[in-house]
Amino acid sequence: MVLCGVGCMRRIGDVFIAVCMVLIAGSFGGLLYLGANVDGKVSAAAALVLLTAMIVVSAVRVRSNDRAAFDAQIADLSNSTADLARQVADTVRRFNAMEGRVDGALGRVREAVEPMATEMGELGGLVRQIAEMVADHATALQEAGAIEAPSTAPRLAVVPAVAPEAVPVAARAEAPEVQPEAPSKPTSARDAAFGSRHFRGLSHEAIVELIGKAADANRIELYLQPIVALPQRAVRYYEALSRLRGEDGDVVPAGDFIDVAESAGLLPKLDNLLVFRCVQVLRRLQLKNREVGLFCNIGASTLSDAVFFRQFLDFMEANRALAKTLIFEITQKAYRAFGPTEHEAMAALAERGFRFSIDNLADLRMDPKDLAAHWIRFLKVPAALLLDPGSAAHSDIHANDLADLLARFGVDLIAERVEDEGTVADLLDYDVRYGQGFVFSRPRPVRAEALQGTPLAEARYAPAELAPTGTG
Repeated sequence: MVLCGVGCMRRIGDVFIAVCMVLIAGSFGGLLYLGANVDGKVSAAAALVLLTAMIVVSAVRVRSNDRAAFDAQIADLSNSTADLARQVADTVRRFNAMEGRVDGALGRVREAVEPMATEMGELGGLVRQIAEMVADHATALQEAGAIEAPSTAPRLAVVPAVAPEAVPVAARAEAPEVQPEAPSKPTSARDAAFGSRHFRGLSHEAIVELIGKAADANRIELYLQPIVALPQRAVRYYEALSRLRGEDGDVVPAGDFIDVAESAGLLPKLDNLLVFRCVQVLRRLQLKNREVGLFCNIGASTLSDAVFFRQFLDFMEANRALAKTLIFEITQKAYRAFGPTEHEAMAALAERGFRFSIDNLADLRMDPKDLAAHWIRFLKVPAALLLDPGSAAHSDIHANDLADLLARFGVDLIAERVEDEGTVADLLDYDVRYGQGFVFSRPRPVRAEALQGTPLAEARYAPAELAPTGTG
């Protein structure tokens, strides 16, 4: 009703203005004809010109008013759209935070249930053994005639052993060959303590001998830790980690023996075994999901050893089909010390489609353009370093801008050593796309059957130095 009334009033006003313009033009023409004795035709023409001029001025004024009203409406619409976008962004942020808290709670529940499932499996096995022992004794007594076989003898129920794999673990969804690590065995910081005690009191030569024997006896085991996409936490990659298992069963992480192995010239030998096993595991993973990738650590001495690298390159050429999903990882310290030989080795692998990653960052001083030029496609930054306010003082790149800046050059940022849910929430504010750490999953050993034997296709191309010794 109001709009109709306004429209009617506007039309009445336009008619009134038109009538006034006609009267003014007519009066002007009459004034010229009667008062100034101007010819009638000239007076009529002058009146018509005046009327046309007034019509043009009125049209321009109306158009200007309409444009101003239209601009005001566009401005109001823009403000409303901006407010709506801010509200949507705030809703998405709250939803992501809530999803992270829910996933964290589920992870804690799984961690609490998993040991119980393991204990139930062990109890089930014990009950099964007791049942079998009782049955054997009863059979022996019956055969000896000491007792009669009852016609309705009650049976002892056997509780089936509950496999640890029955407990759902998010990080195990894409890797059925990975088994849960035994609770009694150390991981992460506890691994380091076991390693320190294992080598305590031993000389450098004794440690080197112990590492060499472990490699020959196939006691360098392969562990996998997932790298998840944030905030969904879907497993996108795995990192292959080496663990040395001592003769007494103690687990020693790579950080406790890799430097000694490199100084003794054993690192190429260990990398032989690691790369060969990574290829085996990656082939099995791709049977389930061809998008899952695997990070494999290699040392600088591996790239600079001319004899080994020539054979290594032949092996990778034979497995070129895995180039998009097998990423070679080197440390920041090693990368900064690279010379022409190492860069040529990287170029040879890059020509075959393989990509590289840098981890163990001590600072954020880097040039993304240089990383991209050397085929670095992933950068692993410790979460503590990324979130440390003081790191910006020793870096050319602010941590808030790091992910976007790297992405412009085709480098993905991965936050590693993520230990709690609060850190996950902070990483989302930094636009970090991938995360790795205990809050998502601990490193888990690869099952022995996943590494049993050598496929014919691999045995055909694998040189003797690359073929693992023993049965693993």
